[in-house]
Amino acid sequence: MGSLQPWPGQIALPSASSSLLASHAERERAVDVLRAGYAEGRLGQPEFDDRVARAYTARTLGELCLLVADLPQGPAPRTDGVPQTFLPPPPPKTAEKAVGALICRLPCLPTAGLTGIPAVVLGHAARAEIRRRGEAGDGPALTGLVPGWLSAAGWARVLVLFLAVALVSV
Repeated sequence: MGSLQPWPGQIALPSASSSLLASHAERERAVDVLRAGYAEGRLGQPEFDDRVARAYTARTLGELCLLVADLPQGPAPRTDGVPQTFLPPPPPKTAEKAVGALICRLPCLPTAGLTGIPAVVLGHAARAEIRRRGEAGDGPALTGLVPGWLSAAGWARVLVLFLAVALVSV
């Protein structure tokens, strides 16, 4: 059968690994690579049918590697000349300060609301950046803002109570 060729995207199999038994998932992966090669016109119908039959009866990884060694892994990149304008835009980046606000809100309860202040600051800064730069992350920013403001309101209530008690006791 010739020398053992590496599976595309993997390192060359040493001779000991070529005798490892193939799993069902590895057989299906090989058939998927063969289907992509057939769809791209790299394989004719008789050769495709023959290789698929051999893939399903293959016992070792070495046999599977030989079946797909001359094919690229998966479909080839687009070469149809579609302008970038017509391709979907990449998803917007999530604002890092929004993630920071979300993280700061997590320990609000254990720290008695002390991390609410950074959550509020980061949340407002994140929302400003989101509007200015068109980034994603408004949900995490709000999720940090709400508990941050609630903890700040709780601290304000505690301070007012202490002041009222101090004024009454004087």
